Amino acid sequence: MSANSKHVFIAGATGYMGQALVSRLLERGHQVRGLARPGSEHKLPPGCIAVIGNALDHRTYAAQVPPADTFVHLVGVPHPSPSKAAQFRAVDLPAFEGSLATAGQAGVHHFIYVSVAHPAPVMKAYIAVRKECETLLRASGLPATIVRPWYVLGPGHRWPCLLLPLYWLLEQIPATREGAERLGLVTHAQMIAALVDAVENPGAGVRILDVPQIRAAGGAPRRRAASSPA
Repeated sequence: MSANSKHVFIAGATGYMGQALVSRLLERGHQVRGLARPGSEHKLPPGCIAVIGNALDHRTYAAQVPPADTFVHLVGVPHPSPSKAAQFRAVDLPAFEGSLATAGQAGVHHFIYVSVAHPAPVMKAYIAVRKECETLLRASGLPATIVRPWYVLGPGHRWPCLLLPLYWLLEQIPATREGAERLGLVTHAQMIAALVDAVENPGAGVRILDVPQIRAAGGAPRRRAASSPA
């Protein structure tokens, strides 16, 4: 490992974004530990250190977070929809609270949280839980990056491509431009690149990456781990 590489712990490492993020970080010379349920460790890319535990019970993995300097929280109910309001509060919120408590106890220097774009006219229960998590993160005092996509286009998640002409039109109209940009679509590749950039370039305080910033940061990570600042 380079002296400038990161020790990264990822909760949600076997999921939609987790697997790709683990692979990219390993390629760039970082050490990665990935939280996986028993029997799911085979989903982790080769080279990732498997941490077997339950995302809803941080006691099952807390001892294995050190020596991580970066904690990435990707845990959440898959395929969010208004019908899953109860699941957001039963899964997303306690999983986040456990991750945040564990990161603080482990002395993590940078917490990365994938939230959701807001305000928005739909998905109110989902947004409410994510905003609550953001509030808890700010109150913790941990340096953090909060990433706020609306919808991430990728394998199995492509139907909103049909809306791209409408998005283009709304972005041309001054009255609707800000909302269309804030609730715009980002690609899976842009999200992974933006998360890698967040890992490699932590800032002080709390940094927000909305959709325009995800697209910009997702163009290409600024530097490889070997030349990243410590």
